[in-house]
Amino acid sequence: MIPLTELWLPILLSAVFVFIVSSILHMVIPIHKGDYKKLPGEEKILAEMRSQSVRPGSYAFPCCESMKDMGSPEMTAKCKLGPVGSMTVIPNGPCNMGKSLVLWFLYSVLIGVFVAYVAALGLQRGTAYMPVFRLAGTVAILGYAIGALPDSIWKGQKWSITLKFVFDGVLYGLVTGATFAWLWPSAV
Repeated sequence: MIPLTELWLPILLSAVFVFIVSSILHMVIPIHKGDYKKLPGEEKILAEMRSQSVRPGSYAFPCCESMKDMGSPEMTAKCKLGPVGSMTVIPNGPCNMGKSLVLWFLYSVLIGVFVAYVAALGLQRGTAYMPVFRLAGTVAILGYAIGALPDSIWKGQKWSITLKFVFDGVLYGLVTGATFAWLWPSAV
């Protein structure tokens, strides 16, 4: 097995390359521009949320207290009446883009560590480009892309939005796979 310490360069460089690709996808190519919409009557809704002291957290509406309540006539009526949904409330204040970008980069490093671990278990020094690319790329795609699917399955996010994030994740996985294949340790 190849020690992870020998794979620090592809781990870090793949994170840098993914960061660049994600920046292009989100700032240059407007692929995600229409992912979120403004609520009709936003001002009234926000004023009511403030009056109710809604705090940061994840919310479902209507919300039932137990699985037993989920099938009750009252809950069924609330769901039929609508709206039905979920939302995440974040802390007040301007968006802290710097913190989010640092966390995104660290997430990409974490994906790189898992890719390195699996590749080091399954591949030898001097393995040709394509086998490294296939294995590392597949593991990275699992880390970046597949995790987006539950948002449509459980949270009702439109599949068109989820599939855009899957597309992003496939690109990030291919970039990661190519980086590992390029920098894979040669035979000694």
